Amino acid sequence: MQSRLSDDLHRRAVWGMALALVAVTALLGAAPRAASAATAAAPPVPVLAWGPCEDPGDGFECATALVPLDHRQPTGRTIALAVTRRPAADPAHRTGVLLLHPGGPGNSGVNFARDSYEALPAALRDSFDVVGYDMRGVGRSGQVECWNDKEYAAAVDGARGVPGPGALGSAVRQGLAFATACRERSGDLVPFVGTGSNAKDIDLLRQALGEESLTFYGRSFGSYVGTVYAAQFPRRVRAMVLDGAYDPRRYAEVPYAYDAAQFVALDTAVGRFFDWCAQNAAACGFGEGEPRQAFERLKRALDADPVITASGRPATGYTLAYRLMFNINSGKEVWPYLGEALRAAQAHKGSFLLSPPSPASFDFLNVNLAVECADRVYPAGRLLLGALVGAHVAAAPLLGPPIGLGPPTYDHNHAPACAQWQAERPSRFEGSYRAAGSAPILVLGTTGDPDTPYQDAVALAGTLDSGRLLTFSAEGHTAYHRSACVSALVDDYLATLTLPARGTVCADETPPGALARHGADIGVDETRDVIPALR
Repeated sequence: MQSRLSDDLHRRAVWGMALALVAVTALLGAAPRAASAATAAAPPVPVLAWGPCEDPGDGFECATALVPLDHRQPTGRTIALAVTRRPAADPAHRTGVLLLHPGGPGNSGVNFARDSYEALPAALRDSFDVVGYDMRGVGRSGQVECWNDKEYAAAVDGARGVPGPGALGSAVRQGLAFATACRERSGDLVPFVGTGSNAKDIDLLRQALGEESLTFYGRSFGSYVGTVYAAQFPRRVRAMVLDGAYDPRRYAEVPYAYDAAQFVALDTAVGRFFDWCAQNAAACGFGEGEPRQAFERLKRALDADPVITASGRPATGYTLAYRLMFNINSGKEVWPYLGEALRAAQAHKGSFLLSPPSPASFDFLNVNLAVECADRVYPAGRLLLGALVGAHVAAAPLLGPPIGLGPPTYDHNHAPACAQWQAERPSRFEGSYRAAGSAPILVLGTTGDPDTPYQDAVALAGTLDSGRLLTFSAEGHTAYHRSACVSALVDDYLATLTLPARGTVCADETPPGALARHGADIGVDETRDVIPALR
């Protein structure tokens, strides 16, 4: 089948099948509601014994919160969550708790809070205890392992930028192998890592912190966490910012359709970068006016002759595509650096785009898949899986083939594992996303977002009873601290509850700059999330 996909995919046949099955997907995309278990008792509120962190010195203190592993059994087995906080710098004018939730899933919330603290304006640092935690299954809170480092390295090192015959079948087999490994190695944990349970954990943390309500900032996947929290505990929201937002219904209930839009958003963002390269050949430095063709040649060249990195592992065309998928998130500001890195890759020189996923990456990816497979129910059937993954790949020719037909890694290619998932999903949220009764919720959407399409933010703002959309007209993923305009409005809302006017659009994106200006975040690593310093 893959040979046909590689040779123009017999597009009419594939698309015909895909279109015929879209209706089936729509009908089957929503999972049946799980039977609700009666709650025998309320779970105990965790007791937080604050003390020094493992690496003290930044003013943060750390604690452990015991929460129910299975919230259907609130007094049963527990899981320990790592929590950190830095108390408000001006206790006399303290407003409450600002909970920062990173993207992913798979990033450490403890690290996110500590690494992002100095980027927050003084008004927020003075008024709020800044809090973060590692959600269940992440890092210090019981790391999920499905594939080990050796298995993951073998899978990604064997992947190609231009997949050959049989790649679709291989992706399906690898998805099954990953799902099986999750059941065998983390079977006691993976049913309970879903966002429904994570949101309940947050409310227990709220109570443990002694707060009547929370102020919450969540980016990317953290926006879905915030959405589910507000849906379950609407009257516990003081203020909430959801940045790089998900359309929650499509994400959780119609996952194939959600994936299709994400593939297109990623590919069109890379395409806009290549269009800039074609029009600004000197500033880009890659492709000599024909960057798309040069990129295709580079993928093939690296597949045929990989760069052997310092770790001894190969960097192939797949490595190039994988790293570009994350680095395109930084927006126009880094476009010259991407051009420079692509040119270095052509010369087989050191390049952040030729960095194979590391053991830290594998920790991130294990959780990324496990949480999304717990949250989302793909309609069963290998015929449907093959047809729709093939359609997604065909619609995204730049990065679709390596990412969609590669081993199970990041958001876009979760279908082969999640469609063959073998664990129950008791922690999946199944309910309305309206958050009726919540305080106003501010939704941030970036028009050229490669990771969470802008239309998702529009949909979420319309889904929430009290949603307010703030638009950032720009390339790149998320908006807060990538725009002075957005940041001023967000900071004012978090501090004073003053919402931006309806229809507000910020358009102050930092344009591509000269290579001599080293102010951009270069070499974005999927294992580290941080609110950038506002420039």
